[in-house]
Amino acid sequence: MEFHNPDESFRDTIGTIDDKGKRAFVYPKKPSGPFFNKRKTVSYILLVFLLSAPFIKINGNQFLMFNVVERRFNIFSFPFWPQDFHLFVISMIIGVVGLALFTVAFGRIFCGWFCPQTIFMEMVFRRIEYWIDGDRAQQMRLAKQAWDAEKIKKRVTKWIVFFIVSFIIANVFLAYLIGSDEVIEFIKEGPAQNTSTLIALLIFTGVFYFIYAWFREQVCIIACPYGRMQGVLLDNKTINVAYDHVRGEGETGRGKFNKNEDRAATGKGDCIDCKVCVHVCPTGIDIRNGVQLECINCTACIDECDSIMEKVGFPKGLIRYASEDEIVKKEKFKLTARMKGYIAILAILIGVFIGMLFLRNDVEATVLHMPGQLFQREGTKITNIYNYTIINKTTTDFNDVTFKLIDPKGEIKLVGSPSTKVPKQGITKGTFFVKIEENTLNGEKVNLKIEVYNKEKRIETATTLFVGPRNFN
Repeated sequence: MEFHNPDESFRDTIGTIDDKGKRAFVYPKKPSGPFFNKRKTVSYILLVFLLSAPFIKINGNQFLMFNVVERRFNIFSFPFWPQDFHLFVISMIIGVVGLALFTVAFGRIFCGWFCPQTIFMEMVFRRIEYWIDGDRAQQMRLAKQAWDAEKIKKRVTKWIVFFIVSFIIANVFLAYLIGSDEVIEFIKEGPAQNTSTLIALLIFTGVFYFIYAWFREQVCIIACPYGRMQGVLLDNKTINVAYDHVRGEGETGRGKFNKNEDRAATGKGDCIDCKVCVHVCPTGIDIRNGVQLECINCTACIDECDSIMEKVGFPKGLIRYASEDEIVKKEKFKLTARMKGYIAILAILIGVFIGMLFLRNDVEATVLHMPGQLFQREGTKITNIYNYTIINKTTTDFNDVTFKLIDPKGEIKLVGSPSTKVPKQGITKGTFFVKIEENTLNGEKVNLKIEVYNKEKRIETATTLFVGPRNFN
């Protein structure tokens, strides 16, 4: 296939696939510099948070939990039950809109600084790889090396360490899904008593091992939808990790450095074509080609380029955080109409979410007439039978739950004991009878108001219908 602009042909392939369609591994140079040090600090803080969040509890609630099977979620220790699914959906929409706003303004900075995939890959597994296999040159040499004692030793050591770290991550991931208390209990009981859990753990471990030992940066390039979304959201005013092509290319293009050369006279740009920005890139791209799907804005190229510029006596910032308009038109960053629109939508969603949180009840009681059951007469009284469900979202056990009929006057009798128990963060279901004097009924269907008490404290109010005879005396 021929291209009208051969320089754009790189956009038809990705750096991790060779000409034959096979996997081409990326061996990035070990990064260093001011931006990397800041990113490392942020990453280690987030690593501590990610590994400890499911084991932190506030008011008895796990700080973060995403129990999809039971449809129970804790976000910042705030519990969401199936009945609160609308709140969970709104919170997720807020996250998506917030991320879209962040992307419109600052590009894919989330991927390079805050994404768990990047943090684990670059700050855990790649650091282990540098420790065992060495830097870029040593890794490339080892890959081509025959399977001698040295290569076998390094490969087996790396694989074992990767598997152990993947197993630890799998345990933490499971704690997010089913709760840290359950995971700790499984560990205490041992694998022999929890074979199915062990199998699930090994599956998770295999997935993480596959991602970090082989799939790696392809998660960002191929699997992650955010990389595709950024192509729609970015514009010329978005701040990205960008190569200043105006300064770097000059009038006649880039060229190798010659200390005796007057580059201003020859029209050459400040880029000396050393390619360290390419060698340090964890996704194997050339940032000088412009905005690309594979770029995760990790800033490794900024540090390396600044280091080279300093050595050759050129100003830093040839690669920097900048928008296209800043590079071409020298325009400073400002809020655009699109950004203001996202901010307005985000503010409205947050307001609605906060309002719903204040209206949310910690206890929910549902009383429904038992299907297929008509009323019964007991002397002068009419009796209906009901099923009830009580959901306790709090971290306190309700040990003495009773029901009181407020309107109209009547009697409630539970099937079984005169009171019931509702465990913390649990659900209790049961049945009770409602008896009302026939002469107090003013219609075939009467609204009932029932209050639910735990000991002397009212915890919820429920309404339902009472069915009586059609004709009254």
